[in-house]
Amino acid sequence: MMSDKTQGRLAGKVAMITGAANNIARKAAVMMAEEGANLAICTLQSEEGLTETARLIEAEGGRCFHRLMDVRDEGQVRAFVADAGAELGRLDILVNSAAVRRHYPFAEMTLERWRDAHQVILEGSFLCAHAAVPHMIQAGGGAIVNMGGISAHQGHIERCQVTAAKAGLIGLTKGLAVELASHQIRVNCVVPGTINTEKGTSRDTRIPHPSGGKPIWGREGRAEEPASMIRYLCLPEASYVTGQTIHVNGGYYLP
Repeated sequence: MMSDKTQGRLAGKVAMITGAANNIARKAAVMMAEEGANLAICTLQSEEGLTETARLIEAEGGRCFHRLMDVRDEGQVRAFVADAGAELGRLDILVNSAAVRRHYPFAEMTLERWRDAHQVILEGSFLCAHAAVPHMIQAGGGAIVNMGGISAHQGHIERCQVTAAKAGLIGLTKGLAVELASHQIRVNCVVPGTINTEKGTSRDTRIPHPSGGKPIWGREGRAEEPASMIRYLCLPEASYVTGQTIHVNGGYYLP
C-alpha cells in the first residue's frame, strides 16, 4: 500500500472499468488505486464480487463508485458515466473488460447467441467509449484499454461468436486510436493468454498448439500480469503508445 496517494502516477485521475467483479479487471482496478486513482466500476451480475473489488480499492485509499450495469443498454451506460463523473469529478481512463465466453458448436449457433456476444464485447465497448470520450476530452486527454482475446488471433473451438467479436474489438481499437489522437486520447488493446483465474484456465485444451498446449514460458499466467500491462498503458510512461494490440501470454501465441 502506498503511503501517500497524492504522489502516485495516477493521482487525481479517475478510471472506469467494466466487468470488474473479479480476475484481471479487479486486479487492474486495485493496481490503479495503488497509483492514486479513483475508480468507477461495474458488472452485470455479481454484486458480491463488485462490492469486494470496491472494498479492495478503498483499502488502498481510493474512492470507488460502483453499480450493477448492463453494457448493452445505452441508457444504463450513459447514466453510469454521468453519475460516476458527478461523484468523482472527472473521467480519464476507460477499461472495457466486460465479456461473455459461452460455448456453442457452430451447428447450434443462433442469431440470438451470436448477437449476445457482439452486444456485450463489441457494442458494449463502443457504448462505454462513446459515453466516456467527451469527459476525457474535457479533462484534456485520457486512455482507453480494450480487453482482447487470443481467440481473435488463432480461433477457438465452439466460440466463433466470441472470436468474431474480439476481432472486431481490435478494429475498434485502431479506429479510435486514429480518430482520438488529436484529443490526446490513447487507445490500445491488451490480449491475455492462458490465465489462471477464479473460473479456471482461460484456454481450451482442445486447441492444438505447437508447444504442446503450453506457453513457452512454462506456466499459466497470473491475473496480475495482464493487469499490470493495462495499468502501464494508462500511465504517463505510455504516452507514446497508441493503436497497439499487446499480447501478455508467456509465448503461447507469437504474432
